[in-house]
Amino acid sequence: MIGFDEIELVMEILDNRQDFGAKATTQLSSHLTGELQKTPQTTRHENGAAVRGTDAWQLDARSAQQRMEDTLRENASRPLYTGIAQAAPEQLPHVYTSASMSQGNVLSHVGTKFMLPIGTTRVDHEEFEEVTVPPARPVPPRSTERLISVAELDPLAKGSFPGYSSLNRIQSIVYPTAYKSNENVLVCDVAMLTVLRVLDQHRSTGPTTQPLASSIRRDDFKIIYVAPMKALAAEIVRKLGKRLQWLSIRVRELTGDMQLTKTEIAETQIIVTTPEKWDVVTRKPTGEGELASKVKLLIIDEVHLLNDDRGAVIETIVARTLRQVESSQSVIRIVGLSATLPNYLDVADFLSVNRHTGLFYFDSSFRPVPLEQHFIGIRGKQQPQYRKNLDRVTFEKVAEMVREGHQVMVFVHARKETVKAALALKEAAIAEGSIDEFSCIDHPQFELFRRDIGRSRNKEMKELFDSGFGIHHAGMLREDRNLMERLFDARAIKVLCCTATLAWGVNLPAHAVVIKGTQVYDSAKGSFVDLSVLDVLQVFGRAGRPGLEDSGVGFICTPQDKLEHYLDAVTSQNPIESRFTAGMTDALNAEIALGTVANVQDAIQWLGYTYLYVRMRKNPFQYGLTWDQVAKDPNLGDKRSSLVQEAASHLSDNRMMSFDRQARTFVITDLGRIAAKYYIRYKSIEIFNNKMKPKMTEADVLTMLCSSTEFEQIQVRENEVKELEQLQEAVPCDVMGGTDSSAGKVNILLQAYISGYRPEDFALVSDQSYAAQNGGRIVRALLEIAISKKWADVSAVLMGMSKAIEKRLWPFDQPLKQFSLKAEVFYNMERYADEYTVAEFSAMSAVELGELVHLNERHGAAIRDAARRFPTAQISFDLRPLGPDVLKIAVHVQRAFIWDSRVHGSVEPFWLWVEDHNSTTIHQLSHMMFRPTTDIIDVDFVIAIPNGKPPPSVTIRFVSDRWMGAEEEVSIPLDDLVMPSWTDCHCPRLNIPFLSLDVLQDQLLKDVFARQFATLNALQSQVFWSLTCTRLHSLVCAPIGSGKSLMGQLAIWKSLRQAGTWALLVAPRRSVLWEASSELRPVSHVMGVKIDVLNQDSTLCSPSAKTIRLVTAPDLLSILSKNPPNRNSAALGGLRVVVCENLELLNAPYELAISILLHATQQHPTRYIGFSSSLNDPADLAAWLSVDPSALHSFRPIDRDQYLTTSTHTFTIPQSAALFKAMAKPAHTAIQSTPGEPAIVFVPSRAQCQHVALDLITQCALELQTASGYLSDEVSSDALDVYLTRVQDRSLVDFVARGIGFYHEGLTKQDRTLLLELYAEGILRVLIVPRDACWSLPVRAATVIVMGTQYMHVSGKDGEERQLKDYGLEELVRMQGRAVRHNGGGHFHLFCQAEAKDTSMRFLTEGLPLESRLLETEELKTWYRQTRTTGEIRTKQDGVDALSFTFLARRLESNPAYYDTPPGMSTDERLSRIVDDLDSVS
Repeated sequence: MIGFDEIELVMEILDNRQDFGAKATTQLSSHLTGELQKTPQTTRHENGAAVRGTDAWQLDARSAQQRMEDTLRENASRPLYTGIAQAAPEQLPHVYTSASMSQGNVLSHVGTKFMLPIGTTRVDHEEFEEVTVPPARPVPPRSTERLISVAELDPLAKGSFPGYSSLNRIQSIVYPTAYKSNENVLVCDVAMLTVLRVLDQHRSTGPTTQPLASSIRRDDFKIIYVAPMKALAAEIVRKLGKRLQWLSIRVRELTGDMQLTKTEIAETQIIVTTPEKWDVVTRKPTGEGELASKVKLLIIDEVHLLNDDRGAVIETIVARTLRQVESSQSVIRIVGLSATLPNYLDVADFLSVNRHTGLFYFDSSFRPVPLEQHFIGIRGKQQPQYRKNLDRVTFEKVAEMVREGHQVMVFVHARKETVKAALALKEAAIAEGSIDEFSCIDHPQFELFRRDIGRSRNKEMKELFDSGFGIHHAGMLREDRNLMERLFDARAIKVLCCTATLAWGVNLPAHAVVIKGTQVYDSAKGSFVDLSVLDVLQVFGRAGRPGLEDSGVGFICTPQDKLEHYLDAVTSQNPIESRFTAGMTDALNAEIALGTVANVQDAIQWLGYTYLYVRMRKNPFQYGLTWDQVAKDPNLGDKRSSLVQEAASHLSDNRMMSFDRQARTFVITDLGRIAAKYYIRYKSIEIFNNKMKPKMTEADVLTMLCSSTEFEQIQVRENEVKELEQLQEAVPCDVMGGTDSSAGKVNILLQAYISGYRPEDFALVSDQSYAAQNGGRIVRALLEIAISKKWADVSAVLMGMSKAIEKRLWPFDQPLKQFSLKAEVFYNMERYADEYTVAEFSAMSAVELGELVHLNERHGAAIRDAARRFPTAQISFDLRPLGPDVLKIAVHVQRAFIWDSRVHGSVEPFWLWVEDHNSTTIHQLSHMMFRPTTDIIDVDFVIAIPNGKPPPSVTIRFVSDRWMGAEEEVSIPLDDLVMPSWTDCHCPRLNIPFLSLDVLQDQLLKDVFARQFATLNALQSQVFWSLTCTRLHSLVCAPIGSGKSLMGQLAIWKSLRQAGTWALLVAPRRSVLWEASSELRPVSHVMGVKIDVLNQDSTLCSPSAKTIRLVTAPDLLSILSKNPPNRNSAALGGLRVVVCENLELLNAPYELAISILLHATQQHPTRYIGFSSSLNDPADLAAWLSVDPSALHSFRPIDRDQYLTTSTHTFTIPQSAALFKAMAKPAHTAIQSTPGEPAIVFVPSRAQCQHVALDLITQCALELQTASGYLSDEVSSDALDVYLTRVQDRSLVDFVARGIGFYHEGLTKQDRTLLLELYAEGILRVLIVPRDACWSLPVRAATVIVMGTQYMHVSGKDGEERQLKDYGLEELVRMQGRAVRHNGGGHFHLFCQAEAKDTSMRFLTEGLPLESRLLETEELKTWYRQTRTTGEIRTKQDGVDALSFTFLARRLESNPAYYDTPPGMSTDERLSRIVDDLDSVS
């Protein structure tokens, strides 16, 4: 019960055994009497008789001796052979250790203590205690071992080991697994072999004469090497890059300091990163995050950091990778590297390593140079005494090594300490009279090196060299560091005092290394912390010179109370435990944001991939569990559920996600998504929720920012207060709390950073760097939070603060400071031209500017050129009311600066938003980019006008995302804006009986349609009389799927009673035309009516027989323009009816063609029937077609017969691949909400089709744990194979095999037909369709999902102009109509940007707006010019008369603001102005 750690207590108990036994017996007896009465305890005497009572609890010497004798007697009486086989301990084939208990050296039952190596000694001195751990005894080679010759390797591997005759012993042992298999591996170091394995697997099978480098398919894979530190990452990049250069493999670093562009990522095969950076990268669905989809090998170096504070991050990235492997069925090999790993079996289980094939354990006996380790605990309770003892012990150990003829590295933990330590050693040697032992004056090249040293400007380096000492740290010049490394390597100096940078970044070994002190300042924690075990191991790794010496020595000098800590850690006495619970809440938020966890069950499963899960089962006490709990619940489902729900509650309480406790589901919110994206802790979000307000000043923002928990560890130290107070006086913003708090200190340092002030104190410099690095990230997160809340004022302030930290420039500073102008120019600008704006500088000449700033013309030209390159824009707008309470603001942003790629790069991003007149609320916003070829960008904002009463004004604000001061704002007065008036011409859907087909009064029609339906539906029954039994002009506006087209066809059949008559059906699109044609032809054969499909070369001559002519609006306009109907009015005499389909798509050609027909047929008995989706105001459309009020049937979207639900899911992620990744999970959920039913998914373009399909398959695999995707279990593999053989495009096969198909014009006609056939038969359950194919898609579904309502419009000569545009409202209505089914309900899911939701839903529920497009395109001008040329329009009045037949004429009166005409004018006056404009350009 009490072990060696409490030896003093043991000695005390033994000394007072009698008293302790009596007291313990009394206490135990009193507590256990009740239990003893229930279950009598027994003990045994010499005769073996059982005696009841409390004697068994006696602790005196006699009783103890009696119990020991009883136990020995019982053991002696047991048989030697019981006949029962005992389970032998598991023997693993690749565990190599010199310890006698190689696979079970645990001292305690919970695995909390391991034995120290045999031969360890302790020596106690007055000033220190020293524990010496001898080198491990080498493990003799096994009979199966042999060194693998490099000559045996294949060419790829052979070329990567230049200068080697054979692999070393470890590499030879691991080679078959590392290079010949894809097994996950846990080992000390075989990174190169596993890298070569990936390269070998991605070679093309070309001719054998092909160079190896050109045979590697570099674009097909990525290798990720996760290094524990940035310094080590740089070293690994250098090493791997050099080794693989002959194969043209690119190795790059991706850390917080080293960012990669998209092009660089694409060009790189091996990326070396840190755990935190890889966590950030894999949290992103796209961009850098897309790396994860190509990863084939993940190498985690120093995996024993699981026991460190950063261990939670390693658990996160491993769990994410393992789940990705399972969900995507991809192969990602995981290799864990670690030099010290006590409980390697647990880590192997965590990494999914096969114990028998992938687990390799080599103890320190395999070290190239045996290492003797000295752990020295320095005594001294007071700091001065401790420092004195530390200096003394360090000198003794260094001097001892030097006397033996060895070189020594002394590692300290601050740059200044290198010089101090070297001088202290030099002074101690002088005082002892042994300074000559350190001198290297006898070195043959001493004078040469002395000359090299003489060229350096480093005074300390020169002074120390003659005595045999050197210094090395990152603050020195590169040439000085290189010189020190060269001198030490040449043995021209004996003692090198350095920082850990040398251990991590440079391979420079010495016989002995000394770690002087273990207190290191950590800016991330704001205090001095213990030197990490990782650093100790890295430093010790520098001890010993392979190939030159047969031993090495490592000393670590640490305070007495830290001795056991380092002894346990370095010698692997303590098993590594999980630190995941500390970061679990934030990790869970990241997974929910990524879409891999959607409910409690997902989260429980996710926890099963963590090291926490492994250790909870192995050591439950450490995590608050008992063995009973583990026995009852071996998989720890209850514990995991408890952990998940606790973390979910934290996130829900902070509004980072919504947690439905009954359904146990999670839905990420903007706050959660932003926190995951920017690596913000949930506790910081809690602070921001309390402090963030709609209006804040820069000082308020800084106070909130610096209160973040990311800075809570930064402490105020007494020696810093004076300097902080001086900085506080110099910074511009007030600091709440001053220097008394951690937040105040960070505030001061951050403001000082922006202002360009650098502290003197080293710790303050480190703290300032930490504050700036994290402040920029956090303020960017705050900006996105403010934008998500639509808070205009604080968004603008945060935008400024974000750029202030990035540019180190205050908003009130001269914006041109962002250019590389000379200091004297800036000085004179602030002195003589401080009130001038950048625009004013831009407008002046070089001479004028030179005179203004009291400098010459050359300086003036530099200022002018900078001003003209300063990103700014000219903003104009048009007001376009879409209804009585909806206003569209068409904004035009014109670039107003000279593009310079050296200054602007490839893009200039900016924000554009519309805010209210109080600058409080953002109505709508957009994030866009200028490109070198961009001249103007058009953006439409749609805002609500409550009750039709406009506010006094709104403001358009332009803000650059990069440049401080690059802002524009335009105020839009709305006082005089006239909105359209309210009209109510809708009719309710009447509850009347459905009409039977008998009402057709035509047996032929009845027989044809009886095959399709028995009765008309409610809407058809309501409009039947006016459409088929009267000759009134009619207009039917009804929801899609309500049967409008059928009523148009019936009206046509009823009209064609006489020979020589004909009907005209006009459609806006060819797809609509072909759909109508396919419906009319079967009936036409029965009715004896001819069907003609016209094109632009056709004519409208009188037919000889009853005919239905079908034509698209553009073709009709072309026909009417070539052959004006007034020249041959007789041809229109037989035209009985004109059916206008899909009038909601009324564009300029459509309107102009129908207007010409209306004008031409005004003397003929031609009837006009219009059909449209539901409109919010059809009055003017009806007036245009001269519709009688009794024949106007306007139904709202909710008046459809079929059951249809419409739901929205909003996102704030900008249009990008990340948006579609985020939409994948809700899309999959929507599909699964109608089990077994078909689904259609609309995406913006063909390019997204396969990406979305892959994301849906991944979600399917994650949730359903199946690789078959959406394919029904009822589909046999044989039947599927028959269809798959018919697929022409083989890239479709994998998707079809998982129940997903595509429909677009990019597929061959045969594949399109086949996929529709599979969809109709239920083999394909999901059909993914691009936006532009929605009009030709002939099928419907129970679930229709619109993934995004924006698309990228590409224009320009080579497609260089890319602009984001919104879906047309009519497109959304068409997509919604695909969910309307006559044989079941439908569900329509609209995924859109948050600001687009209200507009889209308003028009989907109330009907579409409809305005004339005649003035927006060239068709009207072209037609007018042509008619003037031909003489059809001779005078201005003729033009006005012609335009009076247009839909435009009606809308000019109802909505004059839309057409930029002032109110109060007559229609003729407005049309007269338009004719004047047409005449001016014709």
